[in-house]
Amino acid sequence: MEQIAKLFDPSVIFPLIISMFFGIFVGAIPGLTATMAVALIIPVTYYMPPIAGLAMVLGVSFTAIFAGDIPATFLRIPGTPASGAATLDGFELSKKGKGSLALTLDLFCSALGGLIGVLLLILTAPPLAKFALKFTNFEYFWLGIFGLSMAAVLSKGNTIKGLISASLGLLISTIGIDVTTGYPRFTFGNIELMDGVSFIPAMIGLFGLSEVLKRIQAGRKAMELPAVNEKSKLNVREGLIAMWKHKFTIIRGSLVGTFIGALPGAGADIAAWVSYGIEKNTSRDPEIGKGSLRGVIAPTSANNAAIGGTWIPALVFGIPGDSITAIVLGAMLMYGLKPGPLIFTESRDLVHQLFSVAILVQILLIPIGWLGIKAFSLFLKLKSGIVLTSVVFFSIIGSYAMRNSFFDIYVMLIFGLIGYAFEKLEIPLAPMILGLILGRMIEDNLRVGLIKTKGNFLPFLTRPISLVLFLLIIFTLVGPWFFSLFKKPASR
Repeated sequence: MEQIAKLFDPSVIFPLIISMFFGIFVGAIPGLTATMAVALIIPVTYYMPPIAGLAMVLGVSFTAIFAGDIPATFLRIPGTPASGAATLDGFELSKKGKGSLALTLDLFCSALGGLIGVLLLILTAPPLAKFALKFTNFEYFWLGIFGLSMAAVLSKGNTIKGLISASLGLLISTIGIDVTTGYPRFTFGNIELMDGVSFIPAMIGLFGLSEVLKRIQAGRKAMELPAVNEKSKLNVREGLIAMWKHKFTIIRGSLVGTFIGALPGAGADIAAWVSYGIEKNTSRDPEIGKGSLRGVIAPTSANNAAIGGTWIPALVFGIPGDSITAIVLGAMLMYGLKPGPLIFTESRDLVHQLFSVAILVQILLIPIGWLGIKAFSLFLKLKSGIVLTSVVFFSIIGSYAMRNSFFDIYVMLIFGLIGYAFEKLEIPLAPMILGLILGRMIEDNLRVGLIKTKGNFLPFLTRPISLVLFLLIIFTLVGPWFFSLFKKPASR
C-alpha cells in the first residue's frame, strides 16, 4: 500500500497524466510513432526521480499505441505501425456508421489487453524471459515466415493477389545494403536507398494517401460533406456486451500479444498482425475484413498487451523487446539502474512501483483516451476537403520527421500511388505491409542460420521450437481449407 500511495504523489501523478495526453496527441498523428513519443519525452525526464521518469515513459507508450487506432478507424490511416491491422475492420465499421463502437472497443480492449500483459509481466517474467532466450536465428526465421503466412490468411478467397502483394513487399524489403556482403541492392546508385525503404512513409502512403486519392476521385460533393457524420460518443453498453460476447478473442489476443512482445525484436506491430491473422484463421466469422468486431478486438488487445511483454526480457535480462524498450533501457542506465536479474533484489521497491504504475496507466487510459477520441472527432466534423488537406499535411510532416529526409516524402507519395492502383485492381494492401515488415527479419535470420550450419537447412527443422513453428505455419495455411470441409459458416 505504501508503494501505491507514492504513485499519487504530485511529483509522479501529474507528469504521468501529462505524458498520457502527449501520447494521445502523438499517437493520433500519422507518422509520429510511439517510439518517437518516448524518445521525445526522455530528455524531459532527465532531472526527475526514476519512478516519475519511468511513469512518463509508460504513460506515453501505452496511450500512443491506443491513439494510433483513432485515425486508423476514421480515416484508414494508422497513427502508429501497431495500428496497421486496426485499419482493416475498424475503417469498414466506420463506413457503416459504427466508428464510435469500434473506437469504444479499441479503448476498452487496449486497457484490458494492457492490463493482462502487465499482470503476465508481474507473474511470469522470469520463466517467459528464459523461454524467449531459447529463440535463435532458426526460430526467428520461422517466426517471420509464420507472420508472412498470415498474408495468405488475410487474403483468403483472393490468395493469388495476396501473394503478389506479399511478394512485392518482400522484394522492396531487399532494397539497400546487404548486411552480409556490404553490397548495395536495387539502389540504382541512389544514396538515399542505401538504408532501404523506410517502413513508416511507405505505410502512410499505402493506407493514407491512397484513401485521400480515392475520396478526391469521389467528386466535389463528397469533399463538401463532413469527414465523419456519426456522433462521437462512447457506446459503453454496446461495447461491454460485445466484449463479453468476444471475451475469448480478448484473452487470446492478449496472450498472443504478450508472448510476441516478449520475443526480442518482435514488438507491438507484429503482435497485432499475428493476432489478427490467428483470429481470422480460427474464427468462423465470415465478416472479418469487412467490418467485424472480432477484427477490431484481436489486434487492439494484442498491441497493448505486447508492451507489457516487451518489458519481460528488458527487465529480467536487459534485452530490449522493441525499439521503445531499447530507449527505456538507455534511460534506466541514465538513472543509475542496471536492468537484469539483480534488479528484482537491488531495486525491489522501484520494480514494484513500476508494476503499480503500469496498472494505473490502464485505468487512466479509459478517461484520457475518451477525451482523445472526443477531441479528434471534433476535428473530423469539418468538411472532408479541409480534413483531407490536413491529412496530406500531417502525412508529409510525419514522413519527413522520422529521418528529417525529403526523400521519405517522395517514398510516401510513390506508395500512395501504388496503394491507389492496388485498390483499383482489388489487390490487398495488408500482405505488402507484412512483407515489408518481415522481409529483412526473415532474410537476415535465414542467412545467419545457414552460415552457422555451413549451408545445411536441416537444423531449421530439427530444433523443437523450430519444428513447432513450422507445424503452426502448415496449420495456418492448410487449416482453414481442412476445417471448411466439416463446418458451415455461422452467423455473427
